[in-house]
Amino acid sequence: MNWYGIRAIYRFEMARTGRTLMQSIASPVVSTSLYFVVFGSAIGSRITSVEGVSYGAFIIPGLVMLSLLMQSVSNASFGIYFPKFVGTIYEVHSAPLSFLEIVLGYVGAAATKAVIVGAIIMATARLFVDYSIAHPLVMLAFLLLTTVTFSLLGFIIGIWADNFEKLQVVPLMVITPLTFLGGSFYSVHMLPPFWQKVTLFNPVVYLVSGFRWSFYDLADVGVGVSLAATLVFLVLCLAAVWWIFRTGYRLKV
Repeated sequence: MNWYGIRAIYRFEMARTGRTLMQSIASPVVSTSLYFVVFGSAIGSRITSVEGVSYGAFIIPGLVMLSLLMQSVSNASFGIYFPKFVGTIYEVHSAPLSFLEIVLGYVGAAATKAVIVGAIIMATARLFVDYSIAHPLVMLAFLLLTTVTFSLLGFIIGIWADNFEKLQVVPLMVITPLTFLGGSFYSVHMLPPFWQKVTLFNPVVYLVSGFRWSFYDLADVGVGVSLAATLVFLVLCLAAVWWIFRTGYRLKV
């Protein structure tokens, strides 16, 4: 294992975050604060609690998950797409690095940045509402699994995209709607029976439900099912990345 090469990619990607603090750190925090103002104050004044938890506290796991998904995908997709765009991807190809080492460098940096943003958002949430974490280890497990899984998805999107428009299609047109419809700001049990069944086809429901369970012991689906669904998605993303490197799909565009 070429740890020097992995560290070089990782440190380069993390250094890029330091040069774009407004976009990487400040923007997600400001967006989350606005969500608290709009949803926590406006809607929270009408919905005082959900299953015994104040509405402001109830939406915290959903807000964190929304930021984790978006940050993981955007960081990883841009991280691998930009070298393709400027032509420096050939330097990565010429280095003595295996596909696993390249993935570890880019995905590891993207996941780390997403975890940092998630931690900052949870700290910011303390300024608006008090909340507790019933199962810290489970919360950390979901946090890490989610960031790694969606960083892999972002890595795949970055390889697939051949322009900046495609780079934004999946996050804006797929992930964001699924997150908003995945129980981030409401309980699935609040929906009519038919839509409860339809919502279960949304994979984000399992992520949000498991993450919220780690906070308040509240879940729309069983925590074991949520964990299993997350692991299945992780395996699918790993298989897709392995296929990309095995076939050389768009690695030299």
